[in-house]
Amino acid sequence: MSRRPPGLFTRYDKDTAILRNNVQRLWLGVAVVVAALLPFYLNTLRDGRSWLILFATAFVASIGAIGLNLVTGYAGQVSLGHAFFLGVGAYAGAALSNQEVLNSAGEVQLIGFNLDMIIWLPAAGLIAALAGIVVAPVALRLRGLYLALVTLGLVFVGEHVFRNWRELTGGIGEGREPSRLSLFGYRFDIDGTILGISLTREQQIYFFMFVVMIVMALLAKNLVRSRVGRAFAAVRDRDIAAEIMGVDLTKYKVLAFAISSFYAGVAGALLFSITGFVEPTSFSLLLSIAYIAMVVIGGAASIAGSIMGAFFITLLPKLIDLTRLSTAIDTVVGWLPFVAGGAEPALAVSQIERILFGVLIIMFLIFEPLGLFGIWIRIRNYWKAFPFSY
Repeated sequence: MSRRPPGLFTRYDKDTAILRNNVQRLWLGVAVVVAALLPFYLNTLRDGRSWLILFATAFVASIGAIGLNLVTGYAGQVSLGHAFFLGVGAYAGAALSNQEVLNSAGEVQLIGFNLDMIIWLPAAGLIAALAGIVVAPVALRLRGLYLALVTLGLVFVGEHVFRNWRELTGGIGEGREPSRLSLFGYRFDIDGTILGISLTREQQIYFFMFVVMIVMALLAKNLVRSRVGRAFAAVRDRDIAAEIMGVDLTKYKVLAFAISSFYAGVAGALLFSITGFVEPTSFSLLLSIAYIAMVVIGGAASIAGSIMGAFFITLLPKLIDLTRLSTAIDTVVGWLPFVAGGAEPALAVSQIERILFGVLIIMFLIFEPLGLFGIWIRIRNYWKAFPFSY
């Protein structure tokens, strides 16, 4: 009996399936098991709790990166204003989840509605999505560099609003408590017990963020496999041709910004609940650049690439610290002839991050436009064809 070549499909639904073969299902199962056991192992290490918080942050960053990839990678609408939508979600979640605070004169000092997470989490995403819908009409008239510059302006508008709307944000230097992780009265941000298993605060936050990331990633994966996802790709590749074919540009560009902003709002509402404090200066241009780096380094138009890029960028400071890269760079800089004699350069981790952001983005754009996901595809194809990998 003849067999078709591996990797080829005779049905469209098989080709676009989330898990197309048993090998992918196996590795997904292994990844889920490892992710479920990892918190218990890390909790035994001396700095295990900091690693748990770092991984939880990477899960939330993945949600935001997926949202940016939907509008930039899949729909082709370049956005540099992602930090603005993250800020909208963060403050919407903080205001909806916490209680109202009054000053000594009985006036409202901080807005609060004291709602449960089942309400404030989707509401934070919807408020950010509404902001995205307001901005979306600009995308109908602009594209490319011009659209990027307009969305960049959102970051500065957002910074001004966040700095001066003290009843919502608390103001510079003061800030306010972020979203409270309380679901039907159960607190995820304190030590607790789930299914008879005692978990620390960090373990609970880790598991909660992991579950939310999986749900949001599956929703995004199904979206890009649907008619909407195909319309996004058509708009990205050639919007004029897509319009001739019957694709409603207005509808799908607005939808792309709305969905992307919803993901950013959810990510923003969760991101600062991990650290326990949110402050207006957090939503700067550097945050938008970090998310652009996640998409470029992880791989545009790829849900898996968004997650890879988010983990890489989030874990980068820890990797720099562990490898003592800052010390090595300081030594090299000290050898350069233009450094003043006797001066000892001291590059901080944040400075090295910014240097690596720029270098990595340039390197990936030149040598591997598909990012880390593209590297993974190359490795996978090599071993599939082994020993005839040429």
